[in-house]
Amino acid sequence: MITTPPNVQAQYQAPGRRYTEDDLQNIANQNVQPPRGGGPASAARRLEAGQCSEFQPTTVEVFLDEGVIATIETGQGSGGTLFVQSGGDRTTNAAPVPPQVVMAVEHYGRIWRMWKRRFRSGWRSISRISFTIRIRIRSTSSLNRGTDKADELVMLGAHFDSWHTATGATDNAAGSAVMMEAMRILKATGLRMRRTVRLALWTGEEQGLLGSRAYVTQHFADRADMQLKPEHSKFSAYFNVDNGTGAIRGVYLQGNEAVAPIFQAWMQPFKNLGMTTLTIRNTGGTDHQSFDAVGLPGFQFIQDPIEYDSRTHHSNMDVYERLQGPDLMKDAVIVASFAYHAANRDERLRGSLCRASPNR
Repeated sequence: MITTPPNVQAQYQAPGRRYTEDDLQNIANQNVQPPRGGGPASAARRLEAGQCSEFQPTTVEVFLDEGVIATIETGQGSGGTLFVQSGGDRTTNAAPVPPQVVMAVEHYGRIWRMWKRRFRSGWRSISRISFTIRIRIRSTSSLNRGTDKADELVMLGAHFDSWHTATGATDNAAGSAVMMEAMRILKATGLRMRRTVRLALWTGEEQGLLGSRAYVTQHFADRADMQLKPEHSKFSAYFNVDNGTGAIRGVYLQGNEAVAPIFQAWMQPFKNLGMTTLTIRNTGGTDHQSFDAVGLPGFQFIQDPIEYDSRTHHSNMDVYERLQGPDLMKDAVIVASFAYHAANRDERLRGSLCRASPNR
């Protein structure tokens, strides 16, 4: 019999996990950094991927001058998991970059070795091997109409774009499905809602919250000058899901202390599902920040990480089989309940002074 030494067993950590009570307490007490949504890579991660070199702009210029139509690069990850990040400046006036194809090191290495070496097949010597690689790049809204406060608005949202290495199941088809199911529940119950509840599925989140920012600018306020539009005074709340497939465990309050007792009451029926935690802190990297940036109350739910950071976030493993069906069903019920309460309370929820970081 072969056994694993105790010290090895103690060091092993499964890639998928749920929050413990201690984890949730640390989040509530702001002792740990909260997860971000599925936006562009952090500086540290780009540095690890070799994308922050001072020579990169020069290299890109050389590629463009030489007529390079795409680059093939190795990605980060192990055990068959491939992570991809970044890809160029997201600003509209940025210089162009060639499309990037990211491969697992095993696949990249094989192409490199075949290109580098000379192969012999029988009596025939092959001194030059060429490859043909085909690249194809492909780059909604629902409504529950209110009654006596129909001109006021509660919004649900999630981003509907995803990275190309897989199908984007946890980032963020899961969040989109939860929000659509929450809207279906509200419609199916036939419950009367005083405010209008609107669902938006955003594009461009992965490139810098482009879809939600454009929507907020068009309807509520431009963060550049903070000139408020009439619809700003009719807005009550925005709820977002974008942290994978895990169960909802609470809410990030985004510095909005006034809503804490309100949310505590709304959470009470779901404590037996593990939804117990409120934290005053801000969590970044996803579409609720577009609303917070102009003083509107936008919130992201706290979710069990499962494999989000370790396996499925921007990787080739982000596929349907990684979804946790029971969690998503519970999440939809919780979101529907929050939307219902926000739509029917006498007063609108109020925004805080919390603002999104300038680069997001």
